[in-house]
Amino acid sequence: MDKEKKESNSIGKGLLQSEELYQYILETSVYPREPEPLKELRDITATHPRAVMATAPDSGQLIAMLLNLINAKRTIEVGVFTGYSLLLTALTIPEDGKIVAIDLNREAYEIGLPVIARAGVVNKIDFIESEALPVLDQLLEDPGNENGFDFAFIDADKINYWNYHERLMKLVKVGGIVAYDNTLWGGTVAMPEECTPEEMREGRQRTLDLNKLLAADPRVQISLAPLGDGITICRRIN
Repeated sequence: MDKEKKESNSIGKGLLQSEELYQYILETSVYPREPEPLKELRDITATHPRAVMATAPDSGQLIAMLLNLINAKRTIEVGVFTGYSLLLTALTIPEDGKIVAIDLNREAYEIGLPVIARAGVVNKIDFIESEALPVLDQLLEDPGNENGFDFAFIDADKINYWNYHERLMKLVKVGGIVAYDNTLWGGTVAMPEECTPEEMREGRQRTLDLNKLLAADPRVQISLAPLGDGITICRRIN
């Protein structure tokens, strides 16, 4: 296999044509504007064995812009890990903003919690250690939560992305945004199945299925941005 084919079949966090180009974007546009608490948490997370699970900083920069554009105040986050995107959201929303943050694993969240605390934004976060579907269903039991959220970010178990979507279409208001991470699944969505590493095949198929469903959903306007591992932005329109 020649060098070009090897490069085209490589799996990485950045999906541009070269790692050098991705680093150029990070070093030119992302890192210079990254708040110090986020940089600190990114550096801490880089030492974690599952650091690849963290939100890519270029995706995070886009999320912050989206939050500002819609003046988001109430948000939902499904999948927290060490809290990079959670901290980013907490730094961006106003002082009286609130985030419902859901994750099965509080241990990873505890890694980032000291940084979040020093940033002075813990009061904006309601962390719930749980599977996400029961929490979302519980939120829907309160009629005041329907159309009550401005933004949601989903970076969790791919098998439930569509189940989350159905609930979020009731929780997030018209004009609000739901963003799904990992919607290019390391670039494997454009690879033949036989060229996809065995451990990524199930996730690849689930991602392909999700992308088709989102593209056909008349309730949302969508854009699949090739940032990080792919992030699909859904703006609820009805």
